[in-house]
Amino acid sequence: MKTMSKFGILCALAGSLFLSSCATDGYVVERPAEPVYVRPVAPYANAYWVPGEWVYSGRNYVYRNGYYVRPRANRVYVQGSWYRGQRGYAWRKGHWR
Repeated sequence: MKTMSKFGILCALAGSLFLSSCATDGYVVERPAEPVYVRPVAPYANAYWVPGEWVYSGRNYVYRNGYYVRPRANRVYVQGSWYRGQRGYAWRKGHWR
């Protein structure tokens, strides 16, 4: 009987840890403010500035500054944005379309 109750407690604890880690994955309660920084001068002609993005680091979002890239032929860059889900805000990453 004691072995079964210890096993039940262990399973309940493991399950709660698993569910609590899933509940916060990639979500924040409020949107963080975008940091202010100076965009550097373009390194070459026709360089396209990809705006900074938020990256989920396992516990919270960290801001990654923007950077210059060569534009892609016949494609448009769609900026990342915040969207509101049931558990708070999450970041939708920018991409080339």
